Amino acid sequence: MKARVTVTLKSGVLDPQGKAIEGALKSLGIGGIVSVRQGKVFEIELEDAARGDAEAMMKSAAEKLLANTVIENYRIEVSG
Repeated sequence: MKARVTVTLKSGVLDPQGKAIEGALKSLGIGGIVSVRQGKVFEIELEDAARGDAEAMMKSAAEKLLANTVIENYRIEVSG
């Protein structure tokens, strides 16, 4: 079973890295960029477990370690 936890900054939180990426893309001549927000993705392989158990484990991992829930949101996808 595989899980993917995607962590992004909450709306309204400043994203200096996203701004730097936005500026770099524009300086490379890549047009049409309005804004960039960066985040992180965790690909996690799990032992076989019931889907609900896997989602609960990943929720716990996200809240305890993978995301700073004060300034970040997270999304969990479980497959397999």
